[in-house]
Amino acid sequence: QVQLVESGGGSVQPGGSLRLSCAASGGSLANYAIRWLRQAPGKEREGVVTMSANGIDARYSTSVRGRFITSKDTAANAAYLQMNNLKPEDTAVYICEASRGVGVSIPDFMWDVRGQGTQVTVSS
Repeated sequence: QVQLVESGGGSVQPGGSLRLSCAASGGSLANYAIRWLRQAPGKEREGVVTMSANGIDARYSTSVRGRFITSKDTAANAAYLQMNNLKPEDTAVYICEASRGVGVSIPDFMWDVRGQGTQVTVSS
């Protein structure tokens, strides 16, 4: 079973950038779709981006489109979330998940691999 570990979170000022990593072990990410979610205190979990297993298709939430970019490196067996022009409202725990589903419209119950999350704080 694939296991995921996120890293790269931290504190940054508004307008800054961070790159989150989602490293896989116990199997290859090559055949897995990836999605990034975020959970802020007192708020519902929010989907940030979903990327298909082949890395070609990606669907971003309107709140991050144009600022965040996701990618996958099968050689490194990891996925990444490049976050630019960060805003205070981006503050949250960011979690990556993996699924063997096809495309980007994958139902929640098929996202059966989850990392522990990494904290991102955007504050001046």
